[in-house]
Amino acid sequence: MADDTYHPGLEGVTATETAISYLDVEHETILIRGYDLLKLATSVDYLSVAHLLLEERLPSADEHAAFRRNLAEQQAVPPQIWTILRQLGPHTHLMDALRTAISALATFDPTVSGVPADHLDGQLRTLLASMPVIVANMYHIRENRPLATPDPALSYAANFLAMITGHRPNPLQERAFDQLLTVYSEHELPNSTFAAIVIASTLSDTYGALTGAVASLKGPLHGGANEAVMRMLREMQTAEQAEPYLLAKLAQKERIMGFGHRVYMKQADPRAVLMKNLLAQLVSSPQEHELYQICLTGEAVMLREKGLYPNLDYYAAPVYDLLGVPIDLYTPIFFAARTAGLLAHIREQYRHNRLFRPRVRYIGPALGDVAS
Repeated sequence: MADDTYHPGLEGVTATETAISYLDVEHETILIRGYDLLKLATSVDYLSVAHLLLEERLPSADEHAAFRRNLAEQQAVPPQIWTILRQLGPHTHLMDALRTAISALATFDPTVSGVPADHLDGQLRTLLASMPVIVANMYHIRENRPLATPDPALSYAANFLAMITGHRPNPLQERAFDQLLTVYSEHELPNSTFAAIVIASTLSDTYGALTGAVASLKGPLHGGANEAVMRMLREMQTAEQAEPYLLAKLAQKERIMGFGHRVYMKQADPRAVLMKNLLAQLVSSPQEHELYQICLTGEAVMLREKGLYPNLDYYAAPVYDLLGVPIDLYTPIFFAARTAGLLAHIREQYRHNRLFRPRVRYIGPALGDVAS
């Protein structure tokens, strides 16, 4: 007989085993294959962390150079993808465009119909390499701008940001964006990762698993929260208006995005602390200083009124803003950064596969006779 213990939202349920990452709340650490994610973010670049996730070790200098070179060689996206994206409806959310692009990309991979594990390495590299190009250019297509061309001379992060903004970032901007990608790269088993491995457990292909993850990450209770945070910060306008704005929202029992977390309930999200420090470093103008003060005021009000700490989205959003990233790209960039972690989980699922097939607690009517 199935265990009918019910946990809404699967809260507290251990759904799988993994050697990839773990949220060690007791030690306020996010473990990535035994390494502290925040220490990785401040000591190595995003590609090193992606290598760690996918190859299970940090790369040597030669391995890093080869990894970067290999990804640069695979950044070309079939031009038909741009044609498809240009045909989408006028109200297309960029996460819907991204979902469509990844799904369409599968049709250009001759290995997609084979056994997933047999062709995984090539698919992983293709997806990781092409994701920044797709994310940047689906925005340019929507805005009727020329397509951006990747620059293999730049780092992964600098190239990604340059394709979005149209200009080469300075060293501080490059470091900030690289650290932002790194802290978004992996986070144990959030909804999108769970969605990806559930799909992979059927032995569906990698592209399908990622497409499902995009659909999950679009939601405002997951990846879409960062967009809502920035719009909220802009509505406040000044630090002086931040407290009355939030108090009015709370009085109406409205949800304040950027605060609280299913796992970090009694402490700050450690990734948010890193982003807060980065935000302080990026501030250079009076307008940017005002934005920083709005964030500080909002954090203080929410802790005082609700006992809630900021999560990553709260401070990542203004970092995006100061880097010149349009709000509509916040969640697609989140997904692009998370691609390395998602692919690592998909690979792990294929290696130790068991089909996910949970049961339910039935609360419908009892068995009865069909009316005559």
